[in-house]
Amino acid sequence: MTLIKSISGIRGTIGGNVGDNLTPIDAVKFASAYGTWLKQQRDKTDYKVVVGRDARLSGDMIQNLVMNTLVGLGINVVDLGLSTTPTVELAVPMEHADGGIILTASHNPKQWNALKLLNAKGEFLNGKEGQKILEIAESDNMTFAEVDDLGEITKNDAYFDLHVEEVLALDLVNKKAIEDANFKVVVDGVNSTGGIAIPLLLEHLGVETVKLYCDPTGHFPHNPEPLKEHLGDLSDAVKKHNADFGIVVDPDVDRLAFMDENGNMFGEEYTLVACADWVLSQTPGNTVSNMSSTRALRDVTEKHGGTYQASAVGEVNVVELMKKNNAVIGGEGNGGIIYPASHYGRDALVGVALFLSLLADKKMSVSELRKTYTSYFMSKKKIELTPTLDVDAILKAMEDKYSNENLTTIDGVKIDFAECWAHLRKSNTEPIIRIYTEAKSQEAADTLAEKIISEIKEIANI
Repeated sequence: MTLIKSISGIRGTIGGNVGDNLTPIDAVKFASAYGTWLKQQRDKTDYKVVVGRDARLSGDMIQNLVMNTLVGLGINVVDLGLSTTPTVELAVPMEHADGGIILTASHNPKQWNALKLLNAKGEFLNGKEGQKILEIAESDNMTFAEVDDLGEITKNDAYFDLHVEEVLALDLVNKKAIEDANFKVVVDGVNSTGGIAIPLLLEHLGVETVKLYCDPTGHFPHNPEPLKEHLGDLSDAVKKHNADFGIVVDPDVDRLAFMDENGNMFGEEYTLVACADWVLSQTPGNTVSNMSSTRALRDVTEKHGGTYQASAVGEVNVVELMKKNNAVIGGEGNGGIIYPASHYGRDALVGVALFLSLLADKKMSVSELRKTYTSYFMSKKKIELTPTLDVDAILKAMEDKYSNENLTTIDGVKIDFAECWAHLRKSNTEPIIRIYTEAKSQEAADTLAEKIISEIKEIANI
């Protein structure tokens, strides 16, 4: 069990000891630090924060602790209740709020929860801002409001509908073509809020929807990370119902993956590739993803005459580089679509609507669509960390070992070979080293990953 404090928020397992896990005291402490930081940004008489959560079992408890802590600081709260990460991101500027908090541990199992922190634009805090909140939390230098100045909580249940309306209003969402295509899809909502939001969007697009695990109980029916090995039930349902394809999201609905009509994965990495293909075909421009994402985005970007660039891993880093390069679409290879015409945040609803628009335009099956893109194969491995491991020293040793290759070290160590690549980095959200590799066959990607892992273990004596 563990508690991870980082610039992107605080994440941990429920129960256990204060400071070692995400206990009520830790939740209150970090909500207090965020509220204190927020009040330092602008000197005003009234502050507002939007708060929403995914459906995980601890969500209601953590949300009430967080909201009432903000009330104690004299901050008004807009309570979205069950929501999604992109819905809260959209709600912050729509509410003219000073910030937002999403209670979700994203793809982590049900014992985890987290506070994900937003600024007044509804975007994740940058490193400097996150570090300041960590410092405030450690200092305990927080002043709470007197009784006449306490904040108030206002419930707002309208934002699923408002989010769907915002997606439908996007210029590149071809609602009529989607309706005319008469699609039938199966949706795996992993018993979280995607089971509410995605079917609602599909209903408005005239798509026949078969719901699988769309009851937001928080009892995840399988590992909530949307990877092939967890999605046997979705594969079976797509074939059973003769659906055009399947959709799966993670618990907070910022990651999106598709399954073709044969029950095979479209490829989580190819969610962004396909959405970018549609956007670039209509509005040529540049793209950005992180350096652990597939080269296929570079290929499709260059096909449309644009320029591709890679950022350090982390949504805030992708967004920063997208703004710098005026990217028309970007995101992360884990199925995270960032479409600036909507907002600068990963949004599965936007991704679904763009993908459907592409599919309706191409008039081909999902398996046929997949064959139009360069086939790369990835291996995603990890090594569990122990407190005694000097991770930085391990990465430096790997950097030295491959010093004659094309190296990038802005985020761990990425080694670019002619036909493949390997990226080694510390996770921001879990106590692990991630080893991602990509090659033109699965065997080559797996072989490279195993080679890198054995070399790390030799260096670390594990």
